[in-house]
Amino acid sequence: MNALQYWLEKHLVPVAAKIGSQKHLVALRDSFVGMMPATMVGAMATLISVLIGSVPAAVQQFVQRGASDGSWTLSHTPVFEQLAGISNVVSQGTLTVIGLIFAFSWGYNLSKAYKVNELAGGIVGVAALISGLPNILSLATAGLSEKAMTTVNNNIAAQGIATWKMGISVAHMDSGAYFAVILMGGVAVVIYAKLMLADITIKMPDSVPPAVSKAFLAIIPTIVSVYAVSIVYYFIKVWTGNDMIFLISKYIAEPFQALSQSLVSVLIVTFFVSLFWFFGIHGTNVLGPVLDSIWGPLQLANMEVYNKVGLQGVNDLVAKGAIDKAHAIDGNFLTLWVRGSWDAYSSFGGTCGTLSLIIAILWFSKRDDYKTVAKLSVAPGIFNINEPVMFGMPLVLNSLFFIPILLAPMVSVTIGYVATVLHLVSPVVLSVPWVTPPFLNAFMATGFDWRAILVTAVSFAATFAIWFPFVVAANSLKEEV
Repeated sequence: MNALQYWLEKHLVPVAAKIGSQKHLVALRDSFVGMMPATMVGAMATLISVLIGSVPAAVQQFVQRGASDGSWTLSHTPVFEQLAGISNVVSQGTLTVIGLIFAFSWGYNLSKAYKVNELAGGIVGVAALISGLPNILSLATAGLSEKAMTTVNNNIAAQGIATWKMGISVAHMDSGAYFAVILMGGVAVVIYAKLMLADITIKMPDSVPPAVSKAFLAIIPTIVSVYAVSIVYYFIKVWTGNDMIFLISKYIAEPFQALSQSLVSVLIVTFFVSLFWFFGIHGTNVLGPVLDSIWGPLQLANMEVYNKVGLQGVNDLVAKGAIDKAHAIDGNFLTLWVRGSWDAYSSFGGTCGTLSLIIAILWFSKRDDYKTVAKLSVAPGIFNINEPVMFGMPLVLNSLFFIPILLAPMVSVTIGYVATVLHLVSPVVLSVPWVTPPFLNAFMATGFDWRAILVTAVSFAATFAIWFPFVVAANSLKEEV
């Protein structure tokens, strides 16, 4: 064990430390974290809309004082009807354009990493995304007769929009744009940052207000960066006949996301998150860019489907095999394992399921030092904060607990994965704050599927069984410590 620990400390820890401090990856992680207000608001709006639109029939009848014609729903009731409508508007401004929000967040944080004007960097990120989106209006009107074109123009003008203004499909601004934003937006912002650092800018006299001066400094770098990616967009379209965002989605995003659904991929990520934690490195942060860029968009896509069809519709789609794009039904499909699945079925008390360890210590440990740390860790653990127990016992670099730190989360993840794949529980369809207590987290994340509580209970019991013998073994070391 000591030899293995020495080898890992020598070869793995330095690599993990470099990854964790690499400025591009840190910026990517911070970009996803920075979007949390938008994703949480969107999740709340989705939840409200679904609950109002799918209140159980028994409750409906109770509110109706016995009416049973089935025509009444909360969505057609004063106050609730308006609340549902407002929630749909909120969803439109958050989840529907989450890719656009991410473009700004990515540009802002990447510019911050390079220590240049962050606001201008966010604008460059947005411009880089919009520049690469197809003109849907042109596609829709191609080949129409003059009479038909007149009708189209009249309809557009009736909306207060000038004719032939670029028409961009909002469908390209959701989470499906993430990979395009990361690649093309990243290129644009790096070009912008490099030019800013090289001082290829327009300098204004000192008498000019600072805000104006900063804006002028960013003009040349912004022009060059946006033109650079636009040139790529243009020639890719000319040479292939397809837009860049489509090619990135088809040949980069979709293969990665397909691979993400294998148990092997899920376990590999779980293993390394736990392994990094053992050495005192925040594994979730180190692998955050991978988790959020691959599994994150899949969770948001699930949320959109849940908003359309509700929990019963989700279960019907899964039962019919609509679990990937190739088997979509009416354009709808679910992804079985997403970013929030780890939080639902494995991270109770934090990474490695340490809340079950805390209970095992309070129940079976004879060591006063462990019990003291466990008592102090209960409250944070309920909200999935595990630093007190990780560094207080400590678990970090504690060879006695090396095996359960790795094994416990892999077992709980496997249980959640198998239960989801076998349709014993609905897939995760809502974004829930990671500080939501265990059991409630899974219940909410699955769209209030009560079976998620049972699956979490099985996972919790399994991790408890793994931690328990090592807690007992630690009792025999009491005199040596």
